[in-house]
Amino acid sequence: METQQLTFQQAMVRLDEIVRQLNSGNLELEKAMELFEEGLKLTQQCEVQLKAFENKMNTLIVETAGNA
Repeated sequence: METQQLTFQQAMVRLDEIVRQLNSGNLELEKAMELFEEGLKLTQQCEVQLKAFENKMNTLIVETAGNA
């Protein structure tokens, strides 16, 4: 699954799926490592998106305060 094309919500749903699979204990080591790597990439993507959302909100607040 390509992580760059996922929305924040889609990435969170996928992370939840990955965690459930990893916690099941029924995975081959190679598959577990693959899922772990995907999870790390999704986590990084979510962090970037959250930071962008935060920056946009701060900009909007400053602009709104300046227009008041």
